[in-house]
Amino acid sequence: MKNLFLSAAIVLGSLTSFASTSPVTNTVVKVISIEDEYTEIKLEELPAPIAEALKKAYPEAVITKAYKNEKAEYKLDVTVGDKVGNLFANADGTWIKK
Repeated sequence: MKNLFLSAAIVLGSLTSFASTSPVTNTVVKVISIEDEYTEIKLEELPAPIAEALKKAYPEAVITKAYKNEKAEYKLDVTVGDKVGNLFANADGTWIKK
C-alpha cells in the first residue's frame, strides 16, 4: 500500500509543470549617422583666409582637394610630406574639429 501511494505521488508529481517566466528584454539600438554633404570645389575658389591659416599652421602642407558644404564649411584634403589627412575650416580660416 505504501508503494502504491509513493508511485502515485511520483506519477502525479512528474505530470505537473511549473510555469517559469524569464524576463523578456527587447533592446532597440538606433544609430543615426549625420554627415554633411560636401561638394568638391576648385582650389581657386578656396577663400584666402583659409589658405593663409593653412600656411601659418602647416607651412609644408599642400592642398590636394577642397570641398564645401551648405554651412560654408570647408573640408581640405591635405598632404604634408608622405602623410595625407583632412582639415575642416570656416570661411574665415578658423579650424573646426570633427
